[in-house]
Amino acid sequence: MKPNNPGQWRQFLRMLYEAMPPKWILIAALILSIAESAGGLIVPIFTRDLIDQFAASGIDYRVILWLTAAFILQAAAGGLSFYLMTYIGETFVRRIRTRLWDHVLKLKVSYFDKHESGELMSRVTQDTNTIKTLVAHHLVTSVSGIISIIGALVILFLIDWRMTLIMLSAVPISLLILMPLGGLVYRISLQTQDELASLSASLGRVLSDIRLVKSHNAQIIESRIGAQKIRNLFKFGMREAKIQSIVSPLMTTVILALLVVLIGYGGARVAAGDLSAGTLVAVIIYMFQIVMPFSLLAQFFTAFQKAMGATERIQELLATETEAIELVDAPAASTQPSVQPIDQPIDQPIDRPISQEPPSQRKEEGVDWKQPITFRSVSFAYDQEKVLHNLDFTIPPGRTIAFVGPSGAGKTTIFSLLERFYEVTDGDILLGGTSIYALPLHAWRRGIGYVSQESPIMAGTIRSNLIYGLEREVTDEEIAQAARLANAAAFIEEFPDGYDTEVGERGIKLSGGQRQRLAIARALLRDPKLLLLDEATSNLDSQSEALVQSALEHLMRGRTTLIIAHRLSTVIGADHILFLEKGVITGQGTHDQLMQEHELYRRFVQQQMQHEVLNTP
Repeated sequence: MKPNNPGQWRQFLRMLYEAMPPKWILIAALILSIAESAGGLIVPIFTRDLIDQFAASGIDYRVILWLTAAFILQAAAGGLSFYLMTYIGETFVRRIRTRLWDHVLKLKVSYFDKHESGELMSRVTQDTNTIKTLVAHHLVTSVSGIISIIGALVILFLIDWRMTLIMLSAVPISLLILMPLGGLVYRISLQTQDELASLSASLGRVLSDIRLVKSHNAQIIESRIGAQKIRNLFKFGMREAKIQSIVSPLMTTVILALLVVLIGYGGARVAAGDLSAGTLVAVIIYMFQIVMPFSLLAQFFTAFQKAMGATERIQELLATETEAIELVDAPAASTQPSVQPIDQPIDQPIDRPISQEPPSQRKEEGVDWKQPITFRSVSFAYDQEKVLHNLDFTIPPGRTIAFVGPSGAGKTTIFSLLERFYEVTDGDILLGGTSIYALPLHAWRRGIGYVSQESPIMAGTIRSNLIYGLEREVTDEEIAQAARLANAAAFIEEFPDGYDTEVGERGIKLSGGQRQRLAIARALLRDPKLLLLDEATSNLDSQSEALVQSALEHLMRGRTTLIIAHRLSTVIGADHILFLEKGVITGQGTHDQLMQEHELYRRFVQQQMQHEVLNTP
């Protein structure tokens, strides 16, 4: 994309318009900038008068007073203008970063599957800072610079038009130097920002898994990768330095040559009595008042090229599709016949209580959790690779359903679809007779509790992790009760700081069993209507597994529970079992039914029995 593409201008101006603070602040900054320029334009005139008065052996002290007032006006207006523009720049970057932050939080999970977190960090921090630099340090100075240039040229034409024409001869020469280099600066800026994002991504990846790096002696490999990216940044920096090394000396040479010509020509005219000494000094001062803003415009041009690259990257991110936070159109109604509930019809009484909550508390924002959940001809594919094939089953409320099968069968994918991390490729998922995609996403997820085999714990205190994401006030008594039910209170209270104990990044200071029990306590406080347990007791020692399993029994009580199971007692205790192979349900029923009818399930049970015998202390 060319740097002078009108679309980029429109993107940049629209971003400025959307993120700018109140207009009066910008107007005030512009007025002060104009006042600063006006003060600077007055100074050479008073300087001319002062020098001419010296030459005439007489001084009017009013000229000195006016000159002093012009200096004060220029300094005061410049300082206030700088402060307001810094405020505008900081406000701008705050609003853009807030918008980007909110956008990142709403991006679909599939986006994070394909992009590293460090890349997003670079967009939110470095790219926005590039635009802030343009707005805060170059935008108004460029406006005041243009005013200074125009004002100085007008006054110079009035003072002496011939010397003004000599001065203007330097403009086309300067443009011939600057214009061809703009495209190079733009391309280098894009490459630098991409490489910075790549370096940030690598740094985030290494820091998040630093123990893996060290335990596998991968420091040398990671050092090489990082060194290469840093070398690339060095190359881009040196390419920009080459451009600046051409621009700066050439522009300095043009200015010095112009100064020599003006002094020589003006000096000759002063000697001939055609020009006063004060006028020559004023012309030279005005020349610098044109040259200095012109150099600032050159810096603005360079910063603008960099900001265009940053704007392009930010707009690409903002254009990425996000999750719906309001009602969305439901998928087209399926023509498939209604799927029968597993195990027993919906209208038959269920021998397990659904919940002790009154119905008014169970139906939130249009989500009635007393309805069955139905997978109707559901298929799903990751990047064209089909993972689930035409799944049809119904989950009655209040029941415990176990999903069993070999690794890669699609069990966790079913949970991801229920969490609405992804949308089905074909078919539909219904709550009662309503597509879950027609329900408010926020309310839908509020009713779901998810405990996985790698239950995430965030840096912070135990308390902050337990109440994470809750939208209501939680008392200390509720937190303690949830910890007791999750068999977590004992180890928490052993810490000197109790619930205010810092757990470290990703909960590294806690054992696997402790993290699992905190996740269960967090789910208890969340009070989910639909509970998803993804092998929540795997990778634990027998003592931790027993504690976690006991906590899970508290959590499952009275809730619709879906379990990805490997523990035999969990499978046997389920109301209904679905056996998956390569994304297809090859068997379903109770434990006894599958033992009689499904050979692979019998083999699974035998393997689990052997595993549990071997792991029994």
